[in-house]
Amino acid sequence: MSKKILVINPGSTSTKISLYHDSREIYYQEITHPKKELDAFKTVYDQESFRETAILTALSTENHDIHNLSAVVGRGGMLGPMKAGTYRVNNEMIATVQKVQFGQHASNLGCVLALKIANSLGIPSYVVDPVSVDEFQQESYMTGIKGLFHRSLDHPLNCRATMRHYCEENGKEFENTSCIVVHLGGGISVSCIKKGRIIDVNNAMESGPFSANRAGTLPAIDVVNMCYSGEYDKKEVYKKLVKEAGLISYLGTNDLRDVLALRAKNDPKAHLIFDALVYQIAKEIGAMAAAMAIRPDAILITGGMAHSVDMIQNLRDYVSFIAPVHVYPGSDEMKALAEGVLRVLQNEEHELSYPPIQS
Repeated sequence: MSKKILVINPGSTSTKISLYHDSREIYYQEITHPKKELDAFKTVYDQESFRETAILTALSTENHDIHNLSAVVGRGGMLGPMKAGTYRVNNEMIATVQKVQFGQHASNLGCVLALKIANSLGIPSYVVDPVSVDEFQQESYMTGIKGLFHRSLDHPLNCRATMRHYCEENGKEFENTSCIVVHLGGGISVSCIKKGRIIDVNNAMESGPFSANRAGTLPAIDVVNMCYSGEYDKKEVYKKLVKEAGLISYLGTNDLRDVLALRAKNDPKAHLIFDALVYQIAKEIGAMAAAMAIRPDAILITGGMAHSVDMIQNLRDYVSFIAPVHVYPGSDEMKALAEGVLRVLQNEEHELSYPPIQS
C-alpha cells in the first residue's frame, strides 16, 4: 500500500515542506519567515505554533488533505550522541530540545513540529539521521589533552543518503560497504563510513578543511594568542572562526561561483585560495582513508560545491588513486527524510527509540 509522508525541514529563516507518495515527491514549498517576525520569539522552541500555522496554511492553500498521511517526519536536531537511523519522536525528545540540552539550532524544531501535527492525526512521527549522530570508534574521540574530545558533528543525513544511492546503483549492501563521503557545502565534512557506520569525521564547525565561511583546523597557539591579544571578545572570536573565515576571509565572498569567476580572469589570489581549498579537502580524504584501515569501495562527493567541474577534476587528480570517485551534486535532504521513514513503514528497517541506549 502506498505511503504518504509529510516532510518538515526547519531552517533559520525558512521552513521547507514536502509531501511524498512513497519515494516520489508530489509537493514542495519553502516558506520564508521574515526576520522581524522571528525576532519576536525569545527561543527557537517558542516558534513552534508560528511555524505550525505557516505549514498548515501552506498545505491548505494548495488543497492538500493531511488526513490521509501515513506519517510525519522532521529534520533531526541537536539531540545528543546517537547512532544513525530513524527515530520515533516522543516526549523525551521534545524535552531535550526544549531544555536546549545539546545546543540551539533551528533543526531542533523538526521533531516538535512533526509530533504536534502527527498527534493531531493519530499517526507516527519521526526524525532521521539527526545532526548529532555519533558512531565514533574510541580512538576518534582522542585529542591529546585529557578532558577535551573530538565531537561528531557533520552532515549524516545527506552523507548516508548519498551512500545509499551509491549502493543501490552498484548492487551493494549498505551495511557491508565502506566509503569516504565528502559533503561540500557551507560547511565541509569528510566522513569515514566503514561497513555502514560513521567511525570518524572532521567536525564541520571547527576542524578539517576551511570552507565558505569557517576556518577549519587552525594552529592552536596562534588562536590562543589571538584570544588574549585584547583585540577581540569571546563573541568576536567565535564570529571570526565560524562566520567570517574561509573564502570570506580571503576573498570577501562565501560563494564558490564568485571564486571560479575570479579564477577565469586569472586572479592569482583566487587561484591560490581555490588550490588551497582543494588541497585541504584532499588531505582530509587521505586521512579518512588511513582511518578506515581498508581500501574504501569509493569516494563519494556531494553538496553544492560538487556542481563545480573544476573542483571535482582537481580532487580527482589528488585522490583517485585511493578509490573510484563518484559525484552526487547538491543535497536532497527532503527525499532522504522521506526515504528513512519509508524504510520503517515498509518493514525494511526497525524504528529506533529515544533516548538511545548508550553502550
